[in-house]
Amino acid sequence: MSKAEKLLLAMMRNPAGDWRISDVEVVCKRYGLTCQPPTGGGSHYRVSHPKLFEILTIPARRPIKPIYIKQLAAYIDRAVRPANDP
Repeated sequence: MSKAEKLLLAMMRNPAGDWRISDVEVVCKRYGLTCQPPTGGGSHYRVSHPKLFEILTIPARRPIKPIYIKQLAAYIDRAVRPANDP
């Protein structure tokens, strides 16, 4: 199990932890998601995957609220789930 996989499991177990945007970037890279930093004075990173239409936004400020970590875990699940799974 890779460091990123362990990190995602830890995020899922404890979404209220003191997670940093660098943790989010590591997990995104492992699962093939694009994590773009804010542009034009914004404060939210944009997470996307070519398989999914929606774009997830995550604020760069610490601590990252648990709801954003839960949304990231669900987004990764939808992105990497095989096409024939419900």
